[in-house]
Amino acid sequence: PVTTQGSQQTQPPQKHYGITSPISLAAPKETDCLLTQKLIETLKPYGVFEEEEELQRRILILGKLNNLVKEWIREISESKNLPQSVIENVGGKIFTFGSYRLGVHTKGADIDALCVAPRHVDRSDFFTSFYDKLKSQEEVKDLRAVEEAFVPVIKLCFDGIEIDILFARLALQTIPEDLDLRDDSLLKNLDIRCIRSLNGCRVTDEILHLVPNIDNFRLTLRAIKLWAKRHNIYSNILGFLGGVSWAMLVARTCQLYPNAIASTLVHKFFLVFSKWEWPNPVLLKQPEECNLNLPVWDPRVNPSDRYHLMPIITPAYPQQNSTYNVSVSTRMVMVEEFKQGLAITDEILLSKAEWSKLFEAPNFFQKYKHYIVLLASAPTEKQRLEWVGLVESKIRILVGSLEKNEFITLAHVNPQSFPAPKENPDKEDFRTMWVIGLVFKKTENSENLSVDLTCDIQSFTDTVYRQAINSKMFELDMKIAAMHVKRKQLHQLLPNHVLQKKKKHSTEGVRLTALNDSSLDLSMDSDNSMSVPSPTSATKTSPLNSSGSSQGRNSPAPAVTAASVTNIQATEVSVPQVNSCESSGGTSSESIPQTATQPAISPPPKPTVSRVLTRLVNPPPRPSGNAATKTPNPIVGVKRTSSPHKEESPKKTKTEEDGTSEDADCLALSGADKTETKEKLDTETSMSPSETIQTAPSLLASQKTSSTDLSDIPALPANPIPVIKNSIKLRLNR
Repeated sequence: PVTTQGSQQTQPPQKHYGITSPISLAAPKETDCLLTQKLIETLKPYGVFEEEEELQRRILILGKLNNLVKEWIREISESKNLPQSVIENVGGKIFTFGSYRLGVHTKGADIDALCVAPRHVDRSDFFTSFYDKLKSQEEVKDLRAVEEAFVPVIKLCFDGIEIDILFARLALQTIPEDLDLRDDSLLKNLDIRCIRSLNGCRVTDEILHLVPNIDNFRLTLRAIKLWAKRHNIYSNILGFLGGVSWAMLVARTCQLYPNAIASTLVHKFFLVFSKWEWPNPVLLKQPEECNLNLPVWDPRVNPSDRYHLMPIITPAYPQQNSTYNVSVSTRMVMVEEFKQGLAITDEILLSKAEWSKLFEAPNFFQKYKHYIVLLASAPTEKQRLEWVGLVESKIRILVGSLEKNEFITLAHVNPQSFPAPKENPDKEDFRTMWVIGLVFKKTENSENLSVDLTCDIQSFTDTVYRQAINSKMFELDMKIAAMHVKRKQLHQLLPNHVLQKKKKHSTEGVRLTALNDSSLDLSMDSDNSMSVPSPTSATKTSPLNSSGSSQGRNSPAPAVTAASVTNIQATEVSVPQVNSCESSGGTSSESIPQTATQPAISPPPKPTVSRVLTRLVNPPPRPSGNAATKTPNPIVGVKRTSSPHKEESPKKTKTEEDGTSEDADCLALSGADKTETKEKLDTETSMSPSETIQTAPSLLASQKTSSTDLSDIPALPANPIPVIKNSIKLRLNR
């Protein structure tokens, strides 16, 4: 069990944490203690603290699971005729990792666990005899094994608590009770899947050993995780940060201010990371080489590591970058949020604001003037869950593709997914929707600008379809589509409670039918997209858990009909300019230590925010402020003739973790190969989303260049595959 190390503060000399000396050793003042108490009171309504009764229940369940593991390993040992003396001490143990092990899990959160077994127990035993043993337990429900995953796992619900169990077989005859998984020698001669399975526990344990005071670390991390979820930047899979990355940033802050308590640490967190000179890596300890020849993050050796934009390096061997999904856009969004967090915590420390202001959710749907809405649909709920999981895992490819477009400054995907209105009320289908906000660059040489996003969208949809077919997951009627929507039209797609500021608007543009009550989807991907509770509704709805999933997925969604349409105010909202590699000078005299191991990378172009309008048949409302008072005559703008994916190799999407080169294969396709088969529709004459569904005998017909990608499939399904061709062209004027 982890003990609080607060007593170290009174013992001179103080232990040194981290790769640099601390910024400040100042002890907390009385005002800091009062502010910390206020922070705790503010966090309580959000359900981030678990009741003692619930905590004891978790401990009891883990104890039962631990006994099951010991029992199972003894049975395996007897069946393999091991000596009785070995059987009596053979051991076996359940370790926990993730938010539960860190001590920052929320109410209703799942538990990440690892089953550690001795050398004579095989992985196949885990997925057969241990699976059967779990199946026979009356408390176990929803048991399923995912043996072919990148990290193989058994998922179950044990007495109402969701648990994911990984498996690692060590090269030991017995598993002692006091085994320390941080010992690097345990990795010798291990299967790569076992090394991956051990990694979660090793990283979590290292983090806990690298912070000066665990209680202060935990409270700070609870606050930062809630802030990140409320501000829609908590999602590893979509290119933001996941739980372990946020934990490492908080741990680094604790190292730099070892005596500070939570109220100070939250403020210092925003101070440090709003001024951090990315892509300098965040390291909790100096990387060590164990000569086990495992791949580690090292930009001096691996050229691909030099292109990581926001490296946060795990402290356990083999060191990895936990943020390889971060893109130019997601980093820009996060750095802007760090700066706003600093401004708010500055006010809180001066008693000009309360902690509640930090956790106010910004209105994503007011922030941008243009959005791409992504729709995924499937004929059954089971297929929808699989399809949504695949589509969501690839959305970062679309974001990467959009941000490479020469006319787009920023593409910001909202990690929360929403139920989508049904295409046909009589037809049973399950639809999920994601929303991506767009910021276009200022046009200098022309008053008008034509932007064709067709290649970007098509490249993305082709990737998803191809991967679905390759993994034998694809079913007829699994569809994906994209459309361009302006801010004032979002009310026709989204539930009313999502759009906070509302105003009556005409129903021009997007023609969609009513939202079906049964189609509510809140994305469930672990550690990723989440439905975030508000303090007022915490007593009524089941709050978020540490995996970011919502327990209230079956609650009905409010119906949206053409008759009762309300909409957010279409006011001008601009995003402040962000320099991704801002110098650490400025408002604070404290210098932020950086590390110089990362080779220099030229920063992305400084983003600018333009006022953009899409030309409509119905004239748009007059622009406000200093915008032009009349619509200029349209002139021909520059159109992109082919997809730029091949030209910008330094920005290419990292796909090493996907275990497949699908993404890279797809992104390398030239848009020119597809344009001949596409039906071109221009939104200059109509703002309706342009969707035409072509039924193709196979995906190969329009993709001759990628035929090798499907070579492992003997034949495509006999039924024709629906290929949705989206043509999205925008005419923008200043």
